[in-house]
Amino acid sequence: MHELETEIKALIIDSLELEDVSVADIDATEALFGEGLGLDSIDALELGLALKKKYNIQLEANSEESRKHFYSVASLVAFIQE
Repeated sequence: MHELETEIKALIIDSLELEDVSVADIDATEALFGEGLGLDSIDALELGLALKKKYNIQLEANSEESRKHFYSVASLVAFIQE
């Protein structure tokens, strides 16, 4: 699981071009949006596309289920492992 977590953190940094953020800076349980990492809706779209491309997962825009999966790195890991 730790390897997948690191992979997702790197994907977030690369796909969103977060130059001032390292893998170690991202807490796996911290919220990705708002008060946490501070991502916004545009970032969500870009991240969703990157995840879909890399892991071949299906995401529904604006669904409550997708919001739960995108809460944190840990929730994304759990979703991808399903």
